[in-house]
Amino acid sequence: MTAQSRSTATIEEVARLAGVSRSTVSRVVNGSTAVSPEALESVRAAIDDLNYVPNRAARSLASSRTLAVAVIIPEDTHRFFGDPFFAAIVSGINATIASSPYVLTLFIASNDPGDKMVGYARSGSIDGAIVVSHHTSDTFVSAIASAVPVVYAGRPDHARPNDYYVDVDNAAGARDAVEYLIGQGRRRIATIAGPASMSAGVDRLAGYRAAMRSAGLPEVAVEDGDFTAEGGAAAMRRILEGKGKPDAVFIASDLMARGAMGVLQAARVRVPDDVAVVGFDDSQLATSVSPTLTTMRQPSFAQGQTMARVLLGLLEGDEPPHATILPTELIVRESA
Repeated sequence: MTAQSRSTATIEEVARLAGVSRSTVSRVVNGSTAVSPEALESVRAAIDDLNYVPNRAARSLASSRTLAVAVIIPEDTHRFFGDPFFAAIVSGINATIASSPYVLTLFIASNDPGDKMVGYARSGSIDGAIVVSHHTSDTFVSAIASAVPVVYAGRPDHARPNDYYVDVDNAAGARDAVEYLIGQGRRRIATIAGPASMSAGVDRLAGYRAAMRSAGLPEVAVEDGDFTAEGGAAAMRRILEGKGKPDAVFIASDLMARGAMGVLQAARVRVPDDVAVVGFDDSQLATSVSPTLTTMRQPSFAQGQTMARVLLGLLEGDEPPHATILPTELIVRESA
C-alpha cells in the first residue's frame, strides 16, 4: 500500500478490511460500548493497518462544542442580495438548522482580509461550516476547512478525497437543456456560460458542448456572463455583434438570462420567434420576466437542507456520503 493511499483512507475502507459495517467503525471511533469485543479488535487492527484518521467532527465530540455553525458565502454583498439562488439555498440550510440544537452564523465576503473568518473558525467559535459559491481563488476557504468540518455547495475545484459536497448534475442538466432546443428545431445555438473559476460554470459549459457535439452542430458563440445580470447582458451584446447569428441561446443561470433578454428586447429580437432562450435555476426570476423563462430547475432549497443534514451528521460523528448529487428538471415556459 502506498503512502498516499494510507493517508487518504476512508471509513468505508476500514469497514471492508475489518469485515464490519460502516456504522460499527463509527461507533468504535466515537468510543461507543455497543460493539462486540471481536468487532472492536478487528476495527482497531484495520485502523492501524490503514493509518486511518477519523474526521475532525468525530474527534471533536470528545471536547466542548459551541453548537454554532457558519454559512460562508465568498461573494460581495451586491451579488448575494441580487441573486435569488442564495436566498433559496440559505433558506433551506436554515430550515434544517432551526430544528437542531445549533445556531446559524452568516458570513458574506469575497475575500478574508486580515484572516478574520479563518481566525474565527480556528478560535473554536464554530463547530462546522457550509460554503456556498466558492471560487478557485478562495484560498481562505481551504484554511477554514483545515480548522472545522466543511460541506460545500457544489463540487470543489480540485476536490480532495475527504471533501463533502452537495451538488446537482450540472453537465447533464445543461446537456438536457440544449438537447431540448435541438429537438425544437434550433440549430444555431450559442451559450452564455458561468465563470471558469466555478465548477458549475465549467460543468454547464461542458454539457452544452457535449450536446452540440452529439448533434454534429458547431458552437455558434460561447461567452462568459459571470453569473450576473450585467454579465449576461454584456455577453448577449457580444453575441449579437458577432458573425454567427444564433436562433437559440442556452444561458447558465436565470440571472444572466434576465440580463440577456433585456438586450434582445432592446435590439428588437423576438423571443422565442427569432431566438429561443433557456436558463438554469428556475428561480423566481423565471416567472417575473416576459416572456416567462424556460429553464432547468435545480432544487436550491433542497440542496440547502441536504448540506445542513450532511454537516449535522458529521458533527455527530457519522460518515455521510462525500458527494450527494441532486436531480435537475426542465421547466418549459414561453421563452422556448
